[in-house]
Amino acid sequence: MATPADLGGAGVRTRPVGERALLVEVASTAEVEALHAELLCRRARGALPRVTEIVPAATTVLLDGLADPAALARELPGWAIPPVAPDDGPVIEITVRYDGADLAEVAGCWGVPVGDVATVHSGFEYRVAFCGFAPGFGYLTGLPPRLHVPRRATPRTTVPAGSVALAGGFTGAYPRASPGGWQLIGRTDAVLWDPDREPAALLGPGVRVRFVPETR
Repeated sequence: MATPADLGGAGVRTRPVGERALLVEVASTAEVEALHAELLCRRARGALPRVTEIVPAATTVLLDGLADPAALARELPGWAIPPVAPDDGPVIEITVRYDGADLAEVAGCWGVPVGDVATVHSGFEYRVAFCGFAPGFGYLTGLPPRLHVPRRATPRTTVPAGSVALAGGFTGAYPRASPGGWQLIGRTDAVLWDPDREPAALLGPGVRVRFVPETR
């Protein structure tokens, strides 16, 4: 987990993007989560210059709509940024039918019976680190390194909407049918993206997620 020392000094690099944006580069997704949370906190209390968008990614955060990106670039390396508190952020529960096509492969990687994949996966709390790939697709962190799994060697041409999947250290759920190379372990009926809803994405950066096995 990131500490204030990790994110200070040389741990933060900034790059201008056009005239009004700043790209902040850090070393890990955990540091992105911490930086994103700190930016939102400072904006909420009026301690951040006006910014129209704050967009986290795997190892970067983009700030757009700044009046003076260079000034913030000079200031950022001096910030002390604490790690995200485990209980910080709203919680969403997502019910999952653990019947995915790759359960056996994941069970083999984890060294557990197929029937235990649901118990293991749902036993952790996750956090949306960033969104991408498709509208409403959140990259969730929270799996310990020993449970990281590789992407499929050959991606599928179509993954059903609602599929709950794993790749590397991330968990995610496909908001719509699309190609994909993640390991499929289940399916949810949750509406992950609805353009008529505010916010449209059910899973936004900073949201905590708990997966709940479906009971029949």
